[in-house]
Amino acid sequence: MSKPVVALFSSLLLPPSQTFIKAQGEQLQQFTPYYVGSRLVPGLALPPERTIVVNSGNIQGQIQEALFKLTGLAPRLYQQVRQLNPVLIHAQFGLSGALVLPLVRSLNLPLIVHFRGADATLKDDQARYASLNHWIYLRRREALKQETTLFITVSKFIQEKLLEQGFPANKIIAHYSGISLHDFSPDPALPRQPIVLFVGRLTKKKGCEYLIQAMQRVQTEQPEVELVIIGDGPLRASLETQAAQLPGRYQFLGTQVATVVRKWMNQSRLLVAPSVTATDGDSEGLPNVVLEAQAMGLPVVSTLHAGIPEGVLQGETGFLAAERNPEELAAYCLQLLQDPDLWQRFSQQGQTHVRSNFDRTHQVEILEQLYNSVLQSHRSCSQT
Repeated sequence: MSKPVVALFSSLLLPPSQTFIKAQGEQLQQFTPYYVGSRLVPGLALPPERTIVVNSGNIQGQIQEALFKLTGLAPRLYQQVRQLNPVLIHAQFGLSGALVLPLVRSLNLPLIVHFRGADATLKDDQARYASLNHWIYLRRREALKQETTLFITVSKFIQEKLLEQGFPANKIIAHYSGISLHDFSPDPALPRQPIVLFVGRLTKKKGCEYLIQAMQRVQTEQPEVELVIIGDGPLRASLETQAAQLPGRYQFLGTQVATVVRKWMNQSRLLVAPSVTATDGDSEGLPNVVLEAQAMGLPVVSTLHAGIPEGVLQGETGFLAAERNPEELAAYCLQLLQDPDLWQRFSQQGQTHVRSNFDRTHQVEILEQLYNSVLQSHRSCSQT
């Protein structure tokens, strides 16, 4: 007997940074995931037989995508999705929830909307002009509050942000996506090196400029320590210029595949995630990288930002500095670099914390329970 279909909708399928969407979808046991969106973008490979998009990549596709976003009209998409007979639609971001709302109405399906970060934190006056998707989201947000069956947030911090914006409390649940403990497991045979590691998109909210400032003090006291930055983004050139003006050792490696990232996590001494709230309100939800690092036995130095204190326990699995405070970041880094007993304790406690609370296998089981609960509620409403 075939499993019921869940349509995982995200406007763009699927940028390299959104590994969590594919990983979660492919781990579903009770449901078959289909990936539905506005268009394909370079990034993560998806199973073509389970991928449906509005924009096929030509001029006509671009027109169809714009029409779909502005009016909800996409006859071919509607027909393809209807033939799948999905039981629900799970939109992967708030903006995608607004885009897919007309399709949900047409098919009379329950809708789950997953809020993951900036979609809940960006200020309205900034978001209105950020993109067409943001403009549409703001126009449809009140309808989304009413018509969505369940809102899932990646952290309690994002849950609070939705409550502040008037989303119905009885429809919101915080649920951690989790990480693969199979993939992120330390290899004790690899020796640790004096490396401070950063992994992430090089954007304002990642706060990498403050890490580079902090490393000036760290390398003054411990010149053998090297900063390794994995990731790419609009700030890469300016960050490389900033680093070049400082004495010390550093590498910018650009975007790397997961196996390479894990290797660096396994041989580094610290992961630093100096996240900040950008001036437009853009912030994290709960970045997976701090969980992945701890699962690899890598202590984390991060910030008191968004959902990070839910993933990194202050003084137990890592240290959390104030945002935009390179002096505090440096002091915490030096404390862990200079105290092997403290490093070892944080390393062990971090692994225990992630295994207990962020095992993706268990978290996907909970997600499927949420799916079933939503379906049961939808059937009950349909019968009344």
